[in-house]
Amino acid sequence: MDVLAGLLQGPKARGAFVLKSVFRPPWSLRVEDRAPVSLVTMVRGDAWVVPDRATPVLLKPGDLAVLRGPDPYTVTDDQGTDVRVIVGPDQRCTTVDGIDLTDSMAQGVRTWGEPDAPDAAVMLSGTYQAPGAVGRRLLDALPALLVRTAAGTDDPLIPLLAQEIAREEPGQELVLDRLLDLLFVGLLRDWLRQPEHGVPAWYQAQSDPTVGPALRLLHDDPARPWTVASLAREVGASRAALARRFSAVVGEPPMAYLAQWRLTLAADLVCRPDTTLTEVARQVGYGSAFALSSAFKRVRGVSPQEYRASGGEPVLAARPASAGTVVLGSPPARPSAVHPSTVRT
Repeated sequence: MDVLAGLLQGPKARGAFVLKSVFRPPWSLRVEDRAPVSLVTMVRGDAWVVPDRATPVLLKPGDLAVLRGPDPYTVTDDQGTDVRVIVGPDQRCTTVDGIDLTDSMAQGVRTWGEPDAPDAAVMLSGTYQAPGAVGRRLLDALPALLVRTAAGTDDPLIPLLAQEIAREEPGQELVLDRLLDLLFVGLLRDWLRQPEHGVPAWYQAQSDPTVGPALRLLHDDPARPWTVASLAREVGASRAALARRFSAVVGEPPMAYLAQWRLTLAADLVCRPDTTLTEVARQVGYGSAFALSSAFKRVRGVSPQEYRASGGEPVLAARPASAGTVVLGSPPARPSAVHPSTVRT
């Protein structure tokens, strides 16, 4: 399996929360649901997406935004508009004073907000409910906010999602799950083919004639008792040459990369209720559950059991500090002095 296929295998929505929202100005929605990943697109009207830890972006109809959780964010008609609605865990909606609006503002099948009107903004959103539905490696690689503008694109999936979201047919949940996956994967592919936009070094390294084959071996068989020497033999390079080239291209030595990859896999596996820690250890290359537990806690700050109990909620301290806002398809703009991590094209 190539590295890209392994990465894109992650997004598999299972009963994703998909919603059409209708708001008349002024409006402002604060999202604190702690979902691992959310997708937002506008069908009508503009909206500012304002993450807590990244640069705000103005979404126009057809633009697609991916927000990496669990950080909160705000979607609003204007950055000066006060928050009117707060979306909490389990997608419960309240006023800022705590009054529940979840049922009172329901407008029909998967539609919420105010009655539609010509001046109303219409937003589609989809939320992956569990980190395991996306994949830990992908979550750790994503910027806080990834946006693809509609300029130069003709994505038929957004109109199709708008059409399907309010239908109630047999198997409709599965249809919406797969549409959400296709939108997500399409945006990821656009991002990954443009390495200047903060694409992780380990992904770019797959095209290297020496490091690429080594990465594929580590991904295909992480449980194998690899050494730098055995890996070098498999790819036809000397031990020193592989170690030097791998560190230069990926940014860390081969065995350090393997250790992180094993724990990334373990983070997904421990969230499966039918998998024991001993089985996880065996699948990712640790000699015992104790050895895996010690390494897991050292890196993620919690034990595998605690991680499973939390539902696999990401550990904020483990987030890359440099991952801010990435906008694909927009005209050049000067970097923000406040948000140096912003990348625009």
